[in-house]
Amino acid sequence: MVCAALPAFGQGAPATAPAAVTATAPATATIYIYRYKQYIGAALRPSVYCDGVELARIQNGRYVDLQLPPGSHTFYSNDKQVGAVVNLVAGKEYYFRVDLQTGFWKGHFRLEMVEPDQGKYDLSKLKPADKDMIRQVTLPAAQ
Repeated sequence: MVCAALPAFGQGAPATAPAAVTATAPATATIYIYRYKQYIGAALRPSVYCDGVELARIQNGRYVDLQLPPGSHTFYSNDKQVGAVVNLVAGKEYYFRVDLQTGFWKGHFRLEMVEPDQGKYDLSKLKPADKDMIRQVTLPAAQ
């Protein structure tokens, strides 16, 4: 039988205290906006807006990732009937997909919020957007 000798309570305290871990909380939320690669509407590049400010133009089969301030924000694309009002939380990730909705005379692009698991899977099959497609990377803090 092997016994280990342990110091009595209060004895053998470490000579130095462990270093304090200082983690800074992220100040922004990460937004991913993407579009599936499809033949129909391939040449079109719909705009995506947040609080009335154009964030980016989304290319076919591409995505953009942006850092936005926390708070309530309104997201939409060319079709303003469909969008989302989201209360962004710093440090969290949000995923939006732009879909082409065909119409009688022309098509409209709609922005839909998707679950993070679905968004991560979809992004794994897409390429980042060209840098010149990103219009606005900062927004004023939400009220």
